[in-house]
Amino acid sequence: MSLRCLIVDDEQLARRLLRSYCARLPQLEVVGEASSAIEALPLLRTGGVDVLFLDIQMPEMSGLDLLRSLRQPPAVVLTTAYSVHALEAYDLDVVDYLLKPFGFDRFVRAVGRAEEQRPSAHVLSTRDPAPAYQLVKADYKIHRIAHTDIRYIESMREYVAYHTLDGKRTLTLGSLKQLEADLPDTFLRVHKSYIVARDKVTALEGNQLRLGDTLLPIGGSYREHVRQELFS
Repeated sequence: MSLRCLIVDDEQLARRLLRSYCARLPQLEVVGEASSAIEALPLLRTGGVDVLFLDIQMPEMSGLDLLRSLRQPPAVVLTTAYSVHALEAYDLDVVDYLLKPFGFDRFVRAVGRAEEQRPSAHVLSTRDPAPAYQLVKADYKIHRIAHTDIRYIESMREYVAYHTLDGKRTLTLGSLKQLEADLPDTFLRVHKSYIVARDKVTALEGNQLRLGDTLLPIGGSYREHVRQELFS
């Protein structure tokens, strides 16, 4: 069975090189190209992509932001000229990290890793469902905060604050980056400092989201994705 590939890169020459590499491997089928992360979103939502060749540095929305926004990402091979993002990328469970310029032999190794990962989707689907709450250590206690009680989560340097329906704020050590991987898709990152519960958002007001009597900013790199996820 062939691997259906999507190439996302804002540089035409980079897309052309990847397409030529894919053409040399009979198990790969290129089903689309995109010059931006925003352009790639509707192609990914069809679910017809097995491997995503993804650049990082792109206008409007970076490749890493695109990856964070996907609820069920395909196997992802990052293609970039910058090594600085490597640690962050592997925290997002990418298959491989190709530093430009890379040759065909290195590309083949990345494809091999993508093929090895392919059966993992079935394994993940058979796991027990994730708990519907967060265990939060604060004030020398372990709090069990139901996901349905969380309005939004705020980053405060090395801490995160859980804002709940009862008006309370629970502060604990942690990062939004780590929480993004743990929280269900009923939550959405809307700013470098905020994650919101989708069902608690009541309105879009300019570049802000209203959650009842609270207004939260939308980050510039998140704006288009927030609109598509919550107001389309």
